[in-house]
Amino acid sequence: MTIKVGEALPKANFMTFTDDGPTPLTSDDVFKGKTVALFALPGAFTPTCSAKHLPGFKQHAAELKAKGVDTIACLSVNDVFVMKAWAKDQGVEDEILMLADGNGDFTRAVGLEMDGSRFGMGQRSQRYSLVAKDGVVEQLNVEQGGEFKVSSADYLLEHL
Repeated sequence: MTIKVGEALPKANFMTFTDDGPTPLTSDDVFKGKTVALFALPGAFTPTCSAKHLPGFKQHAAELKAKGVDTIACLSVNDVFVMKAWAKDQGVEDEILMLADGNGDFTRAVGLEMDGSRFGMGQRSQRYSLVAKDGVVEQLNVEQGGEFKVSSADYLLEHL
């Protein structure tokens, strides 16, 4: 079942890459006591994700933070090394926290998985964005298959 506005995000573990190498983070590390704009996408280096989704959040990072967002996080069902390489390719530094949900545990727990097998991608995340305050979903924008509208940084900004 898909998570809904007003519900708490599930407990989960992520990986991110720091100066110390691959670093585990819990959902509490990411969400507790913070306002977080999280956007999730099917895969690093994929066309829409690389041309529009991640670049939009990078471009609007300062505006999101000016509207009260403490952390902007990008989540994908990829491994931490792919997320690190993609961040480098996209010129992402500290403005976006790159979260690897390598096994898709968080993605399944929020009910937003998709089957990308017909494209050779296996189980992945649907494209969406959300705003969570202290781990509770305040806004959830899930795309219909193949679209890129409501999960964009522009849309999120308009609705903050």
